[in-house]
Amino acid sequence: MPQREVQAKQAIVAAAQKLQSLGLSPGRSGNISVRWKDGMLITASGIRPEDFSAETGIVFVDGAGEWPAGGNAPSSEWRFHLAVYAARPDAGAVVHCHSRFATALACAHLPVPAFHYMVAKGGGADIPLAPYATYGTPGLAAHITATLAERNACLLANHGQIAIGAALEDAVELAEEVEVLAAQYVTVRMLGEPVLLPADEMARIAEKFKTYGKAANPHSAKPKAAD
Repeated sequence: MPQREVQAKQAIVAAAQKLQSLGLSPGRSGNISVRWKDGMLITASGIRPEDFSAETGIVFVDGAGEWPAGGNAPSSEWRFHLAVYAARPDAGAVVHCHSRFATALACAHLPVPAFHYMVAKGGGADIPLAPYATYGTPGLAAHITATLAERNACLLANHGQIAIGAALEDAVELAEEVEVLAAQYVTVRMLGEPVLLPADEMARIAEKFKTYGKAANPHSAKPKAAD
C-alpha cells in the first residue's frame, strides 16, 4: 500500500477515535470519509473506532460505488458520502456523527438559526435540517446533497449531523463546532426566545470566515523599497 494512502487511512482512524473520545460518535455510530482518487476512503461498517486500523477499518469506494471483494464493507452511509463529493467539488472530507445536542435538535426537527455569529462557520445564516429518510438510502443522499448545496454543515432529521471541509481536520473541527452551537442553542431556548442576528450581518461574518485563520500574503502589505 502506498505510503500516502497509509497516512490518509491513519488520519481517518485518528479522527474517528477522537470523535468517539469527545462523545460525538458513541459506540459504532457515525462515519468519516476523505476524497481519494476517483472515489473515497471511508470507515468500514460496524467496526468500533477503538478497533479501527488502517488495514481493516478503512475501505476504498470508487466513483461508481464499488469496493474490493473479500474485505470489510464500507459504512452503510457510503451513498451520501459519495453523493456529497459529486455535488461539492470543494469537499475533501465528510464527517457524520450522532452528537448529543445536535441529534436532540435533529429529532425535534429544529435547525440552528442565527442566534450566534459562529453559526456562520457552517457557511451561511443557519445550520439547516435535512428531511428524514432511511439511513443508507439514495433518498437520504438526495436530501443531504440538496441541503448542503450552500452549507458546509447540516442536521439530519431524527438522525444526527454532517460536516464537510476542504480537509479532514476542517470537517472534524466543524463537527465539533456544530455540537457546541447545538448545546448553546438548546440552553438559550430554555432561557427564552433567542434573539437572532440579521441576515446581512451573518453574510458579512460568513465572508470573513472564508479567510479566518489563514496567514496573510507576506508580500501583500510590504512597503515599497525606497529608491
